[in-house]
Amino acid sequence: MNKVILMGRLTRDPEVRYSQGASPMAIARYTLAVDRRFNRGNDENTADFIPCVAFGKSGEFAEKYFRKGTKIAVSGRIQTGSYTNKDGVKVYTTEVIVDDQEFAESKNSSSNAGGGFDGGSSNQQSAAPMSASDDFMNIPDGIDEELPFN
Repeated sequence: MNKVILMGRLTRDPEVRYSQGASPMAIARYTLAVDRRFNRGNDENTADFIPCVAFGKSGEFAEKYFRKGTKIAVSGRIQTGSYTNKDGVKVYTTEVIVDDQEFAESKNSSSNAGGGFDGGSSNQQSAAPMSASDDFMNIPDGIDEELPFN
């Protein structure tokens, strides 16, 4: 079985390209900074920077709504590959092919963290406060029409 689940913040806006052909498909590439649970004796947070690729509707969603700093949860599979660069050196790659992606915090929290997508009133309050053991927040009332669910 090849299954991976990640939660982290986007290091920059997704890079989106469209495939060639009669029906072009979105291909979104982004990197997630995923904090490590334990650090090794230093006070700085350490993170792994994991490349992800989302295809089709998921790629279009990432293009439209994901921005640098947005905290998201991703599930998918790890895929490895290799290619020979222009200098003739073989380069090995590892990336996550995204099956599912979703926001991992409310819009207000992401904007307070220096990222996320903008829009709407910034003084909206969460429907319920976040508990100390839960990293997820409820979506505020009244913004249902702003969220894209397919």
